[in-house]
Amino acid sequence: MANLINEAEVRNTWSPIISEATGINESSKLAWMSEYCHNHKLYEDASTMSLGLTGGNIFGMGNTKFPTAGAADGSGDKAPTLLPLAMQVAAQTIGLDLVPVVPMAGPMGLLSYLDFVYEGGKVAGSISPTYIKADKDIAGIVTIDAVADQNAKYEYVGASRIDGKSIFKVVGAIVEANVSDDLNAVKTGAGATVELVKALEDHIPGFSGAVKDAKGVQTPMTRGVGEQTMDKVMGLSLFSKSVSAETFQVAAAVTREQVQDLKQFGVDAVAQVEAVLTNELTQSINEHILTKMRSIAGTTNNLTFTYTGNFTGGETIADRQRRILTNILAAANLIAQNGRRGAGNFAVVGGAMASALQSVAGFVAYPMANTINQVAGSIYPLGSIAGINVYTDPSQAFGSEEVLVGRKGDGNGPGLVFMPYLMAESVQAIVEGTMAPKVAVKSRYALVEAGFHPGTQYEKFTVNGFAL
Repeated sequence: MANLINEAEVRNTWSPIISEATGINESSKLAWMSEYCHNHKLYEDASTMSLGLTGGNIFGMGNTKFPTAGAADGSGDKAPTLLPLAMQVAAQTIGLDLVPVVPMAGPMGLLSYLDFVYEGGKVAGSISPTYIKADKDIAGIVTIDAVADQNAKYEYVGASRIDGKSIFKVVGAIVEANVSDDLNAVKTGAGATVELVKALEDHIPGFSGAVKDAKGVQTPMTRGVGEQTMDKVMGLSLFSKSVSAETFQVAAAVTREQVQDLKQFGVDAVAQVEAVLTNELTQSINEHILTKMRSIAGTTNNLTFTYTGNFTGGETIADRQRRILTNILAAANLIAQNGRRGAGNFAVVGGAMASALQSVAGFVAYPMANTINQVAGSIYPLGSIAGINVYTDPSQAFGSEEVLVGRKGDGNGPGLVFMPYLMAESVQAIVEGTMAPKVAVKSRYALVEAGFHPGTQYEKFTVNGFAL
């Protein structure tokens, strides 16, 4: 999403303020929080106050009243948008450590991201691309093992390892207006969907080399062949996705007696209410992000293992808990293999699983580099294992056997992207009649699936029969 701002100037202005107020010093987090503060200030500066009318001979404020959609306007009170509250939500929302954050300057916008395809032509054009992907078998193809059909137009390459669709090399002339029309004329079965092949996820070995040898292995071209061979083309594709902010909101009220009487204990009732509302927003956003990740994550069934009550040889409970570390590392490597953007860099576990990881942090027999803190209560976040940051999900059942592993990207590739518009807007009003204070807090943001295969950036596995 493009913002016409001087990012360096914005960061220099806001980073010291944020660091002093929240204690955050992480470079990537300061970058997006500074941009959010800048957008937030623009929002406040642009806010206007329009006074309602009470009737009679004197214009006044009238009763305190919230506006309703399609009905009467609200009273002319200006709703304060509290930046410190917004920063408090941002600092405490652990889910924001797991996804790239791209602040929005308004309630809607565009998210742009990059991806790569094998080109050479267009699916909807008269010049065909080098390779295509289709969800139906195509008649008249050249198979790998059979004798080539000289009249065939498409050579079967293999199935996509991500979505299972068939990949074909275009070897014959396209006689229709475009590839899609041509396929409709020769395919078997109706409704075939044709698309370009994604370069990173669906890598085709030998695309830049010579033809296969007798064993089906791609080899480099000799100098002479290279001199007489046209380059095959790959394309950089820029996509955009329209997004709109969605809302979490919650309110609370206290009586005048509570405000008055709690002061004798040094308690600010309104501040306590805001703290509870902030926690509610934080947990809601965390739950939304993690639930979305789990829903699109792959399931690494090959990583699932089962705890049993019978130990073999010199095996101990610590040996089995140490296997959790290995499985987290394996899931991170699987993300690197499937997504081809890098290995997983975070894991989310339940409380019991976190305790198990703490207990084997200094496991001697098979040591693995880690920074896990073994102090009780320090399980959110927990530390790192082989460079993978481990977090505890407080909303997950304490004894949960599921482990989520993922990769936080930069917002330009596949995966989830968090786009805040108003991180936390607080409205304080005095309730008519009782004159008691009421506080309402609202968070507006978009959580966007970006890229061709966002699910490749997340994996999950289960430790069946897990026990401490």
